[in-house]
Amino acid sequence: MLIETEATPNPATLKFLPGRIVMDAGTRDFATPEEAEVSPLADALFGLGDVSGVFFGRDFVSVTLAPGADWRDAKPDVLGLLLDHFSAAMPLFRQGSAGFSVPPADTDFAEDPADAEIVAQIRELIETRVRPAVANDGGDIVYRGFDKGKVFLQLQGACSGCPSSSATLKQGIEQLLRHYVPEVTEVRAI
Repeated sequence: MLIETEATPNPATLKFLPGRIVMDAGTRDFATPEEAEVSPLADALFGLGDVSGVFFGRDFVSVTLAPGADWRDAKPDVLGLLLDHFSAAMPLFRQGSAGFSVPPADTDFAEDPADAEIVAQIRELIETRVRPAVANDGGDIVYRGFDKGKVFLQLQGACSGCPSSSATLKQGIEQLLRHYVPEVTEVRAI
């Protein structure tokens, strides 16, 4: 089995492609060892000690190292864990745990019902244009709300904490949304 590795815009994060589906539906972001306990793979990756984040996408796993850790030291151990896990066809989640995260049905803001059409346009653009691009960089983006022209988004995986994430939000996503949805005045990460 060959696991491909790709760099991401976040120098602390590498994207690992095992050549098979990782998540059938949704994504899952683990920011702490406690969150990772539901997944034998994420738990083992955090157990390496230098890992500060694990993200499961459709066909990839993104791993983020803690500040001060070096990929030259950690990459062989991460690849070994991933190879063992996927070669043995082990389950991604422990029995009875919630496997995937779904963007929340409700938002962090009380949205005005009069904005329903605007919100639908924003969600469609995020789903069809933004999420695929962000997944290519080893992460995901979740819509969290729209309030008085401001769109609130949550970055996950390699995109969370990435040095270029603010540029991506302002110069990429904000411009795209403002172009297609004139009611959008600003995009903010939460």
